Amino acid sequence: MADELDAYDFALPPEQIAQEPTPERDGARLLVLDRADGTLAHRQVRDLPSQLGPGDLLVVNATRVLPARLRGRKTTGGAAEALLLGPEAGGFRALVRASGRLRPGVKLVLGGLDAEVTEIAAGGEARLVFPEGSDPYAVGETPLPPYIRRGAANPADAERYQTVFARVPGSVAAPTAGLHLSPRLLDAARAAGAEVAEVILHVGLGTFQPLRADDLARGRLHEERYELPAATAAGVARTRARGGRVVAVGTTATRVLEARARDDRSVEPGAGSTGLFLRPGSPDAAPLPFRCVDGLLTNFHLPRSSLLMLVCAFAGRRRVLDAYAEAVRAGYRFYSYGDAMLLA
Repeated sequence: MADELDAYDFALPPEQIAQEPTPERDGARLLVLDRADGTLAHRQVRDLPSQLGPGDLLVVNATRVLPARLRGRKTTGGAAEALLLGPEAGGFRALVRASGRLRPGVKLVLGGLDAEVTEIAAGGEARLVFPEGSDPYAVGETPLPPYIRRGAANPADAERYQTVFARVPGSVAAPTAGLHLSPRLLDAARAAGAEVAEVILHVGLGTFQPLRADDLARGRLHEERYELPAATAAGVARTRARGGRVVAVGTTATRVLEARARDDRSVEPGAGSTGLFLRPGSPDAAPLPFRCVDGLLTNFHLPRSSLLMLVCAFAGRRRVLDAYAEAVRAGYRFYSYGDAMLLA
């Protein structure tokens, strides 16, 4: 299994890991990869509408990132931090870091709220219980990814680590390709004749975890909750009827569309959870025939990750890694606050 992941590794200078967003949402660079012939073009994200044809459908993820990171201390002393993964009966699932050994009964003060660890589950998750009637999200902060190494989130992150179309709270990380889209860009896309539709996929714990051998063996990822509205399914049907392309904004939107895709390339509306793992059949395999998605706007992803494997499944591992090498050479910025790719 390690050999399979080795095929999706690449070298990245640390200074190319973006620590801040671009001053304007649509001001990032855009590397366009033509899947048909492998040619590359250097553009700006604000050029995206010119890459869309009349009748295309741009599908965004309307999840909203929760202020899920809480900082504080143990009542016995020492720093503590929690990432809330969601409510469950009697408390909240969380990843907790604290000085010393973490065990049931440990008491914390997080964001000024008392909290107690009542259970340590497999995989390192904990259950935290807060005082009845309290809302830990009210004292939380934006949960920036660990590779953004500038300490606590700042007030600007509350806006910039959230898409302009974020609507339904539920994620612990942003659908980062969508961070590039500004209201003026979306207006320009519509003016160019494209439609815009939404799905919802709540990004969960798996976005922070490296791929494990059992993920590869099972061919499944962490389950994430999604919704594909009837209006979006109708939009896909209209796009098919007029010969347009379905362009997914991000790997999260891609997973929803592909999880609900039918053999005729339409999609079934509905809600549920998905562990869909889209990856090449082998490192040297041809791109997979995705059933719904025709184009993909995506950020540059971590090596050895499920997100990179999805992009390689869509466009071919060699072409994607060659594009990544060009992006490194040309000084593109990587990861959540970094630049973007369009695979068309």
